[in-house]
Amino acid sequence: MRCPFCGTPDTRVLDSRAAEEGYSVRRRRECGACGRRFTTYERVDEPPLVVVKKDGRREAFNRHKLLAGLVKACQKRPISMSVLESLVDEVERSLRSTAELEIHSHQIGEMVMERLRALDGVAYVRFASVYREFRDAREFVQEVERLTQGGAGEGT
Repeated sequence: MRCPFCGTPDTRVLDSRAAEEGYSVRRRRECGACGRRFTTYERVDEPPLVVVKKDGRREAFNRHKLLAGLVKACQKRPISMSVLESLVDEVERSLRSTAELEIHSHQIGEMVMERLRALDGVAYVRFASVYREFRDAREFVQEVERLTQGGAGEGT
């Protein structure tokens, strides 16, 4: 591994440990030339997931974009960032466990809503209102009624 500070290819591993729930290896390294230390991560090189949008466009799956949407939906709710990151990890693992490299955006949205519904009813309705593009208050009320009749998760 090349040193990011001086460019020397002579670095040694000081420590290795599992990271990201065992899906990567974190290595602490030291440069033999300049003596500086740095961290690297080793992950399986997975083929990229492609998301097929509603209008037919295709773009690379972006876990940060999904996390940002969840953060917005969970604003002022008692849900920690680590719970949201775990939810995104779970969705991504589920997507990668299928043999498909192209996933329709509606599949991702439904997976997220299923998990959010069990987690927090308010966050679920917020996410659903954007995802399902509610056009008026009536659609919003209908979704809340469906949620309360179906036995929602905590926080409703």
